[in-house]
Amino acid sequence: MPNKTFQYRIYPTKKQETILITWLKLSCETYNAALQERRDAYTMAGKSLSYSHQSAELPECREVRPDLAKVPSQVLQDVVKRVDLAFDGFFRRCFAGEKPGYPRYKSHLRYDSMTFKQYGNSFSLEAHPRKNRGTLILAKLGQIKMVMHRPLQGIPKTAIVKRTPTKKWFVSICCEEVLPEPVPESNKEVGIDVGLKTFASLSDGTTLQNPRFFRQEEKNLAKAQRKRDKTPKKSKERKRLNKRVARVHERTKNRRKNFAHQQSRKIVNEYGLIAVESLVVRNMIKNPKLAKSIADAAWSQFFEFLQSKAEEAGREVIRVNPAYTSQTCSCCRHRQEMPLSVRIYECPVCGLVIDRDHNGSKNILDAARTAKACGRAGCVIPEAPDL
Repeated sequence: MPNKTFQYRIYPTKKQETILITWLKLSCETYNAALQERRDAYTMAGKSLSYSHQSAELPECREVRPDLAKVPSQVLQDVVKRVDLAFDGFFRRCFAGEKPGYPRYKSHLRYDSMTFKQYGNSFSLEAHPRKNRGTLILAKLGQIKMVMHRPLQGIPKTAIVKRTPTKKWFVSICCEEVLPEPVPESNKEVGIDVGLKTFASLSDGTTLQNPRFFRQEEKNLAKAQRKRDKTPKKSKERKRLNKRVARVHERTKNRRKNFAHQQSRKIVNEYGLIAVESLVVRNMIKNPKLAKSIADAAWSQFFEFLQSKAEEAGREVIRVNPAYTSQTCSCCRHRQEMPLSVRIYECPVCGLVIDRDHNGSKNILDAARTAKACGRAGCVIPEAPDL
């Protein structure tokens, strides 16, 4: 049974919020100290420190620094684990021949989350009889009001308390052994071609319009940024206007995320076989003329949600090579060069006239069927950072 994460908004009191902010600053300081210790150990002695070595030093650090003793021990252990994961990623990229990206120090303004690793010890939950109400209980902090807009499922394992740039607080609870929601069986198949003019074209002729959320908020964002930039740096007024700018970004992000959730859910509920393109979006964003529009479309997020929902529902999702899918006739397989400005595919061989994206979605579905028949297709989209 798959794991699932449930996110709820929490409302700490002013005193609790002050304590949480202090914990974040101390966690950030611990992260930077652990990173510096690893650097010094390798520079001076040529040794690489491990997570177990640094974690064993935490009790002594808490004796020397009494303020660290106020932070739950499991939170500090997770901070050291984050440093360990950062170096694991660094060495993995080195061995893979990618750009290494050496771990960097964290700013206290950007260190915004803490992990409580053990349910019943470092955190616990209480559901109230009253609708949409609950209580989050954190070690060394106490009870925090929480809005439970949906019931918790499975067995809670870890909780991540996070502060957003707009100073809102959320808790993300990871649960194990979550029973998947039943979805009616379907023999329908669909190919999906994502684009910019339309967000996605389906092989059955359905189109999903591109909402362009960032474009809608662009004027509001520019206005808020201009007003902020006129204020003195480090002033109270600038901090207030920084929050206004962050609110515009947050609203855009939430609307985009909601759209991706809704559309991916509709597709998974209706189709049994889903064929998508294996796009490397990080390379496509390098195009300076289309970068903003591609980022605004958020295809990677859509594919990620589609993958997770398909896994839960037992649907089959197949990735195919997107090369020439829009330049090949879906009827007679004739291929011709087409610039992006040409939106209608006209085949000179069989006379087919069809929308470019619709033609591509049909070719994507045909490629998925061929791959499935040859046994080369996986049942889900594999996890990869290039989606």
